[in-house]
Amino acid sequence: MAPPITDSRVLAAMAHPVRRRLLDLLKLDGPSTASALSQATGEAVGNVSHHLKALAAAGLIEEAPELARDRRERWWRRTTPKLLWSSVDFADDAAGEAVAHAAESLNLERQINQVRRWADQPQSEQQRWPLGPFVAEVWLRMTDAELAQFKDEIVEVMDRWADRELPDDGQKRETVFTFTRGVPGRP
Repeated sequence: MAPPITDSRVLAAMAHPVRRRLLDLLKLDGPSTASALSQATGEAVGNVSHHLKALAAAGLIEEAPELARDRRERWWRRTTPKLLWSSVDFADDAAGEAVAHAAESLNLERQINQVRRWADQPQSEQQRWPLGPFVAEVWLRMTDAELAQFKDEIVEVMDRWADRELPDDGQKRETVFTFTRGVPGRP
């Protein structure tokens, strides 16, 4: 398991929307260059390079020189497969707590926007996926320890699917965004 992020500067670097998208692409597609990431995101190459350098300074990515075909080409890869943090780790520092709160808010917005993009797709695109897309919600009565156990079980299922070997069966597999949350609340 990846170590949790406990440095507010690293959390701030990761939380930036463009940087988070770059991290997602590096996770999904593997190592890449600023040029390829620029094409994938629509961001200018110079802007992508700037954000890659910020992510590298934070230790979230590193160069992959063995992939370069010449000395001018720079490849980047993630240093850890998962990004984990807990707001609790920043509770003793007002600035860190503010960064953690902002990161959580940006992360939630990112997740909601992924679902909104799907909901805004034309019916013809949604009909290509008649079985898979889902919404699941439930109200439960739990202790903190039970919620932690529930989280571990959900994450285990997600990790199993994320880390699986893709079958060589000729079927085209498209990217799918999945997220889940469990927080105390009232209807």
